[in-house]
Amino acid sequence: ERWAGVVRDREATRSEVVRAFWVLRAFVLRAGELTGHGDDLFHLYLDELLAVLRGDATPLQRVPVRRATYEMYAALPPYPTLIVGRFDPVRWAADPRRRADVYDARGGVPPAVDTVTGFPGAPGVVEGVARVIARPEDGDRLRPGEILVTTLTNVGWTPLFPRAAAVVTDVGAPLSHASIVARELGIPAVVGTGNATMRVRDGDRIRVDGANGTVELLGA
Repeated sequence: ERWAGVVRDREATRSEVVRAFWVLRAFVLRAGELTGHGDDLFHLYLDELLAVLRGDATPLQRVPVRRATYEMYAALPPYPTLIVGRFDPVRWAADPRRRADVYDARGGVPPAVDTVTGFPGAPGVVEGVARVIARPEDGDRLRPGEILVTTLTNVGWTPLFPRAAAVVTDVGAPLSHASIVARELGIPAVVGTGNATMRVRDGDRIRVDGANGTVELLGA
C-alpha cells in the first residue's frame, strides 16, 4: 500500500510538472508572436525574454550560439544507460567503439556480451523482426507485428504499442511505463536489459520471452 501511494504521488508530480511547462510553453509561443521572433525566444532565460518583451533586443544576440549548441546536443545518440565518472558526450559520440550500455571514465569496462537479459515486464513469447527506434517521432518505421526495441519509453510512446508484437528496453523495471502498457495490451515485454539497443540491430530477428526476461538473437 505504501509503494502504491509512492507511485501515485510520482505520477501526480509528473502531471503537475507537465502542466507547468505547458503554461510556460504557451507563454513563450505567445511572446514570440507578439515580438515577431517566433521560437527564438525558447533559447532565452526568463529575465531575457521579459527584456525582449519590454523592447530590448540585446538578448537576441545570444540566440544563434544557443540554438547551435542545442542542435549539436540534440543530434547526439542516446547516452549510455550507466555513466560513471566525467562524461564528455561529444567525445563519446565520436568514438566508433562507444558502448550504449555503460561508460566508465576509469576504464575497465567488461566486454560486451551477446546475451540480452532483463526484467520480466509482461509474459509471453514472440519471435519477429526487431525495429530499433530512438525517438517516438520515428515511430512510423515500426510496422505491425514488429518488435519495438528502444532505450526507454514514456507516455509519448504509447500510440506505438498496439502495432508492436513485443517491447524490449534498455532501461526499466516491472512497474515502468513499458511493462504496464505491454501488460494491458497483452504483448510480451523485457525491460531494463541495459544493452538491447547495442546488441540488437535494426532488422534482426529476435525471440522475446517476457516471462523469463530474455531476448534471443536469431540473426538478420
